[in-house]
Amino acid sequence: MKLPAFIAGQGRLLPDARLAGPMPWVIAIMMFLMVLAAAGGLAMAGAARAMGGDLVGRITVQIVEANADLREAQAGRAMAVLVRHPAIASVHRVTDAEMQALLAPWLGKETLSGDLPVPVLIDATLKPGRHAGGIAAAIAPVAPAARVDDHARALAPLAGVIGTLKWLAGVLVLLMAGATAAVVVLTARGALNNHRPTIDVMHLLGATDVQIARLFQRRIAIDALAGGLLGLAAAVAVLALLGTRLAALGSELVGAFALSPMHWALLAALPLAGMVMAMLAARWTVVAALRRML
Repeated sequence: MKLPAFIAGQGRLLPDARLAGPMPWVIAIMMFLMVLAAAGGLAMAGAARAMGGDLVGRITVQIVEANADLREAQAGRAMAVLVRHPAIASVHRVTDAEMQALLAPWLGKETLSGDLPVPVLIDATLKPGRHAGGIAAAIAPVAPAARVDDHARALAPLAGVIGTLKWLAGVLVLLMAGATAAVVVLTARGALNNHRPTIDVMHLLGATDVQIARLFQRRIAIDALAGGLLGLAAAVAVLALLGTRLAALGSELVGAFALSPMHWALLAALPLAGMVMAMLAARWTVVAALRRML
């Protein structure tokens, strides 16, 4: 059944102007916060994967000895032990040029050109599924000045914090999605109460509950999409500003928190998901309320 023209206009039930009323603006604020929380969670997940792939499963052996001859001798013996160890996949000694490049920003080239003793660094990669336990004990007899740094153990507290923040971001996204649905429900109920006489006339003319619900859900979907896009645009502007500021730091650890193109695609889909959720919430609310009216 097709509704009469004076009934079919959804402007009779909800405001016709774009972003009219508080609901679109509340949805824009919620979408702004939702995008920021989702971006934080995605960045945390990406950083956890980056650290897991780049640092976990690697160890560093430092030979800290003031005497250059003893330092070189212990470094050679430590390299021999690492090469033969069953848990080690590969071994690489950091060259003097690489050490100078690492220390120059902190100590200056003039300081490094003197007699300052620089420790020997040896990077080793563990075989898949193997751990660093026992490596320090194997090196200690031949290189007493050696210090073994297990990257997985050192990063465990940071990885735990990142994992907690990632799940917290996911919970915040769900809470804000629930709050957005609650706003839609309250708006739909308020419109039903304000237009109760009009709805009664529509029922007398033969309009079904589903037909009336479509009028509400279409208007609410448009407002939800408009508010969602506005919130997304504001959030993207904030994320771009933060990305520029973080990039200026020039830290590789900060770079691990960058968003990939897939992440940006997921963030861009949030307003569409919010629109679908608003449509479903409005339809369920209106149909349930109309059935109670009869």
